[in-house]
Amino acid sequence: MNHVLNIRLKETVQVDQDRLGALYAELGEAGAEDIVCRAMEELALRLSHCSRLYTAQNNDDLRKCARSLIAIADQIGMSVLARVAGDVTRAVDGNDAPALAAVMARLLRIGDQSLTAIWDLQDVTI
Repeated sequence: MNHVLNIRLKETVQVDQDRLGALYAELGEAGAEDIVCRAMEELALRLSHCSRLYTAQNNDDLRKCARSLIAIADQIGMSVLARVAGDVTRAVDGNDAPALAAVMARLLRIGDQSLTAIWDLQDVTI
């Protein structure tokens, strides 16, 4: 019991450039940028809402909020965020409080990193 293990809580998130490219090809630059900006705003709001719902122990609404994150994240190529939001719904469904605590912390980390990653892509031509 004299050893302490430090866990690095940083995961690599990537935005699916093929998904974004398809969105730009389908909607044009202005239309795709509008969708991406709205999605980023909505994701930020819903991540915050999920956090509040988790703190309030409102698991029914937390599940709904996490499910809505999946669709939005998929739309703009944030597959890791979508997968983690799915993990939140499974933890709620399984009534697994320790897993839910861990997955919620991961959701907020991945959400922040995903939003930063897509923001950083604004300087890159898709």
